[in-house]
Order: sequence, then structure tokens, then C-alpha cells
Amino acid sequence: MTTDSPSPEKLSIVVYAGHYDKVHYALVMAAAAAAIGRPVTLFFTMGACHALKKSDDTGGHAWRSMPLSEEEGTGGDKDDSYAAMSVATFEELLQSCIQLKVTFMVCEMGLRAVGLEGQPLRDDIPLEEGGVVTFLNDASKDGAMIFI
Repeated sequence: MTTDSPSPEKLSIVVYAGHYDKVHYALVMAAAAAAIGRPVTLFFTMGACHALKKSDDTGGHAWRSMPLSEEEGTGGDKDDSYAAMSVATFEELLQSCIQLKVTFMVCEMGLRAVGLEGQPLRDDIPLEEGGVVTFLNDASKDGAMIFI
């Protein structure tokens, strides 16, 4: 399908859902857009903030315990099955987004709303704390915005 309208100049993704599969797909979208040269911002808020929590004492990533949206199990279970099928895993996508210079924002209000305010977040992700106004100022008037 072709269209006469130009591609959006920037992709801004609101990552709201606290489900592993939805956050995983936001990373898929961000990595793909960044790989073709499109600037991308991921704005984590509400339940999705749990994906950014610092690893526990055993090194386990918090996203592994996130629920799935439409089936039984956890993010860790699904990620392990993705790895077995050679589908990009959560950490692979996350590292790709970091290398491709995707902007990571985390919502101050979202952190407070889900009880994560003041709790340590991952230090391997270049996170910017801000609010909705910060995110909207970062978005492009000629860009696309997706809510997941």
C-alpha cells in the first residue's frame, strides 16, 4: 500500500500498560523506527514503569515478573519462549534501543501513582524523568504518537 503523505518525522510512544508483551512490542516499534533513522521517544508511565525497576539482589530483571495481557504466565516465561524461537528478547530490544539512541522518559506522576517514586530504577538505561508536558514538548508536530 502506498500513500502520498510523507512519513512522520518522529515517533513518540506512550508506554502505559503494565504487561510484558505490550512493553516488549513498544520496544519492537522503537527499535525498528530508530533503525530506519527515525527519532524515537519512549514515555513510560503507570504500570509500564515496573519494566524500568532496578534488578533484584539475584540480578533478576523486574520485567520478568510482569503479567501477560492475554494469556497465563509471566514476562520471563514469554521471553524464554521468544529466545527459543529466535525472536528478539526484551533485553536485546532494550539494548538495541539504547544503542540506536532512543530517548527514554519516565513519568514522575506515573512512578508516584504505582508506588515506585523514590525506588531505584535501572542505571543501564539513560532515563530522563519528566511529566506529560516534558513528553509533549519533546514530540514533533509532524510526528506520530502511539499509546500502548
